[in-house]
Amino acid sequence: MGANTSQVSDLSDNSSLKALVGSESMSENDPFWNQLISFTFISPTSSGDTKLLEEAVIPLAKALIENNPRTGNFGALVRIFLGRTKELKISTECQDQLFIWQAHNALFMIRCLLKVFIRELSEEELHLQFSYQERAPGSYGGSEDLLEELLTNLVHLIVDVPLLDITYSILFEAVTTLLVLFSYQLFHKDILRDGIIYQHIMKGRCLPLTSRLVKTLLYNFIRQEKCPPPATHIFEPKAEGGLLYGLASGVASGLWTVFTLGGAASKAGLDQEHNPLPLSNQSLLLLLVLANLTDGPDWPNPYRQAITCFRNTQDTSSLPVEQPHTFQINFNSLYTALCEQQRSDQATLLLYTLLHQNANMRTYMLSRTDMDNLVLPILEILYHVEERNSHHVYMALIILLILTEDDAFNRSIHEVMLKNISWYTERSLTEISLGSLLILVVIRTIQFNMTRTRDKYLHTNCLAALANMSAQFRCLHQYAAQRIISLFALLSKKHNKVLEQATQSLRGRQPDNTALPDYAQDLNVIEEVIRMMLEIINSCLCNSLHHNPNLVYALLYKRELFEQFRTHPSFQDIMQNLDMVIGFFSQRLEQAGTDLSVERVQEVIMKGAQALPKDRLKKFPELKFKYVEEDQPEDFFIPYVWSLVFNSGVGLHWSPHGIELFSMDSG
Repeated sequence: MGANTSQVSDLSDNSSLKALVGSESMSENDPFWNQLISFTFISPTSSGDTKLLEEAVIPLAKALIENNPRTGNFGALVRIFLGRTKELKISTECQDQLFIWQAHNALFMIRCLLKVFIRELSEEELHLQFSYQERAPGSYGGSEDLLEELLTNLVHLIVDVPLLDITYSILFEAVTTLLVLFSYQLFHKDILRDGIIYQHIMKGRCLPLTSRLVKTLLYNFIRQEKCPPPATHIFEPKAEGGLLYGLASGVASGLWTVFTLGGAASKAGLDQEHNPLPLSNQSLLLLLVLANLTDGPDWPNPYRQAITCFRNTQDTSSLPVEQPHTFQINFNSLYTALCEQQRSDQATLLLYTLLHQNANMRTYMLSRTDMDNLVLPILEILYHVEERNSHHVYMALIILLILTEDDAFNRSIHEVMLKNISWYTERSLTEISLGSLLILVVIRTIQFNMTRTRDKYLHTNCLAALANMSAQFRCLHQYAAQRIISLFALLSKKHNKVLEQATQSLRGRQPDNTALPDYAQDLNVIEEVIRMMLEIINSCLCNSLHHNPNLVYALLYKRELFEQFRTHPSFQDIMQNLDMVIGFFSQRLEQAGTDLSVERVQEVIMKGAQALPKDRLKKFPELKFKYVEEDQPEDFFIPYVWSLVFNSGVGLHWSPHGIELFSMDSG
């Protein structure tokens, strides 16, 4: 921003802005409005620039709140914007930038003011700010609900105006303004389940536009259009002069030139380099906000309905029952965008939403032959668990759990061979199957959780995914097999430690302040996990032992780990199978002689696997876990979505003071 930085704080003294927020009513026919919205700027995208702008707008917005009941100037500004947007589609077709430019500027001003209004006013008081009519001669009122008119107009703008270089900024502003209008939720601890804005977007004139809005926001995400260079979306006065030149030059040295925050002479905002896709990002955030609005007492959320039932453009079959708000979209393009964007929380949350709620999309994803493109980014999130927020890790885990509900997926991932996984730095993996890599990363996540966060929910989901896969384990990499047994060793060690502490407590030699019931609870949790691990190992031995010599090798190498659980009442039944397998292969190795090489041991195991009588292994129920959302999922998802808007919204800054929905460290 350079020297312009200090000028933003001077906005409160600007005569034109003082007139807008002052005590005099401005007729909509007054040339003042043309001057006011004929400025050249780029919306700020960096957090620093946005914060400066917000601080400068606050005193102006507060003055307008005080004077608007008498002047109606805010309503006039909104109607000026609505008047400009009527020409937008024609202007776009004609490549005429005047109306686009002025409509964009008016909307930017409205958005900046609304953001302060929402912080300062209740929703009912905000609604009143829209309803005050102008008192000046030559003005016109109207009986329409101006707030609903604005909301409907913004949705129409998003779905009707094509995405081009010259429309990029106004489309971004329309999406961002809708996000701002929904931001009341940030300032309430309880989930908002009704309200004026909610009613308009869920039931009003916006309702018929539901499927088109969801489809457009998805395509904005799919297209991943970068913000065009400044010259293509700033109005440039023509050299020959004329009306446009007069309007622009009349304000060039005064009012809004301070807002060329990312202009050609500056660096386009440092944050722009890190997030070159502001429209894509903002569209995804708005989509997630809409999808997670709560159902009404007598109506379901139409945006969630649209997300639940949309179909592939390749799908020509007719629907047995007509579903509300359905539409078609290119699944291949959507899948590709999802694969490419998993580094962001919001893209992972979209992937979860589609896998969990849209059966058409889930079936399509599971049928892909390049699932590694989707699974690898999810595994990378888990591998860097210490760098990710807990919600992002949860979403990645639940995605894996949903995928592993499908047996075909569990088989196919062992057939996909990978070479040199650059982000996996613990060992050199020159070649490994996707299935073995998944096992390595999930077990590593469990071990990290046990030593750091100790979150039962996290390791339960990890174990559930492993259990779903266990019957389909194929040709496990030696590191994956070793990791399974090393996790069991860690659990065994923790079990013995807690058992020892509990015993000392009973003898009156309690080493710390932990109460005996806490030890009992800890022991119970650890034994549940040990039981699950034994079931996973047993499932593999019963269903695919001959495919997994590396697991048998690791099992034999660490056989002493299992001895203490042989007579334990919680594990006796399942230990019979493990005992039998360990005993069978141990005998075979003894018969083969002493000082056997690794290769010779592997050979004995391979031959033994063919000879082991399977009927001697006790049958257990198939391990299958299905992800089910908890009751009232909005209590988790709405704060999560708004934490993403708070942290990732482009060009949006909220002071953390006054945010009630989540704590500042919850993101």
